[in-house]
Amino acid sequence: MEPIVYVSNEERTMSMLCHLSALAMFVIPFGSILGPLIVWLIKKDQYVEVDRQGKDALNFHLSMLIYSIVGGILIFLLIGIFVLIVLAILRLVFIIVASVKSNSGERFEYPLSIKFIQ
Repeated sequence: MEPIVYVSNEERTMSMLCHLSALAMFVIPFGSILGPLIVWLIKKDQYVEVDRQGKDALNFHLSMLIYSIVGGILIFLLIGIFVLIVLAILRLVFIIVASVKSNSGERFEYPLSIKFIQ
């Protein structure tokens, strides 16, 4: 378990928004990438924790995009539907867990995340 990071309330809130903004995927195409990207770009220079959390969120959602493309291809083998359902559930659960932990000042690293942005 990662140690609790002591940061200001605004920094915790903005870190949480890096994760929650991914729920924009239900409103606009590629919202799961655009939401965290916008929050990260606006606040990354102001808050160290937002910089770290934003990179983690972006890496996770870019990874999920790749996994979803693979799942879409696997539909032809009839296991793709199962893969896409599992990915959708994991994505939603991980967004919620990351948001709650980030708001409480804990560090959360997404599993299954490829580190595109260092």
